[in-house]
Amino acid sequence: MGRKSIKEDKSIYFKAREEAGLTRAQACELIGSMTESRLEKLETGKVSMYPEDVVELANAYNRQDLCNHYCTHECRIGQETVPEVKISSLPEIVLGMLSALNSLNNQKERLIDITADGVISDDEIEDFVAIQKQLEQIDMTVESLKLWVSSMIADGKINRDKLKEIESKVH
Repeated sequence: MGRKSIKEDKSIYFKAREEAGLTRAQACELIGSMTESRLEKLETGKVSMYPEDVVELANAYNRQDLCNHYCTHECRIGQETVPEVKISSLPEIVLGMLSALNSLNNQKERLIDITADGVISDDEIEDFVAIQKQLEQIDMTVESLKLWVSSMIADGKINRDKLKEIESKVH
């Protein structure tokens, strides 16, 4: 069994592997397509992480949040377009979503007034920005829910095949 690292400034990927209780050799065995040398270089930042690497690590460690971390911290496109999501419990996610939806429901008439003419005038900007923030909060809760579902699938608590089957019927 490998030694436990005493390094202080470990990357999120390094920490995720350790939290999964895996040595580099064990992690590479789970991944199947990565050498220990490459994993060490990825964990220590000696080489750049590719999206495919992150997906493999996230699957091997049952840590779907690694993908969101990569997108929000390491990907130039994601840094501008993907919200950073923190892992939350289902009740926290649902309550956050209901709160955001209730706030937006109270503002829907104002949103219609602002956008009806296709122009946002100077006197409408403040209200429009406030509504936009409420929409961003809804987006965050949706992304949190997706992360929660991915984590539950990875933990075997949600049947992936059954979920996909039902999702295909809904679309």
